[in-house]
Amino acid sequence: MKIGVASDHAGFSLKETLKREIEALGHTVFDLGTHSSESVDYPDFAEKLGLAVARGEVERGVLFCGSGIGASVAANKIPGIRAGNCSDTYSAHQGVEHDAMNILVLGGRTVGPAVASEMVRAYLAADYTHEARHEQRLAKVMALEARYTAQRGEVTKR
Repeated sequence: MKIGVASDHAGFSLKETLKREIEALGHTVFDLGTHSSESVDYPDFAEKLGLAVARGEVERGVLFCGSGIGASVAANKIPGIRAGNCSDTYSAHQGVEHDAMNILVLGGRTVGPAVASEMVRAYLAADYTHEARHEQRLAKVMALEARYTAQRGEVTKR
């Protein structure tokens, strides 16, 4: 699989570690930055990765920031993105199997490399089940996205 990875400065070290592991699993890694631990803004890299996934340039993504929260929020603003900030292996694979999660988000300051490695392995090994109940729920999520994308000016800010 083609896997996109991106991080801000706080997730840089964990990204570098897991990038090598993803490649060792036989996947092709596309590193969309950042390329150092110098301070940057997480929305810029969440957007780069989100667009790469949404456009089909990569099949899935792994995104890193300090807690995973900000990057997850930013990535989920891009239509077609279903980014999940996970802290356990079950959520990493279940998010794909039930919710068609296409970006795994990890906190570089909250998740250690061993647990992060397990989560990435579980995420990349998982497949969406296409079970009727999950298809129905995913259709509802996509309808929400379409409805509020179309009504962008009508939604109350904050």
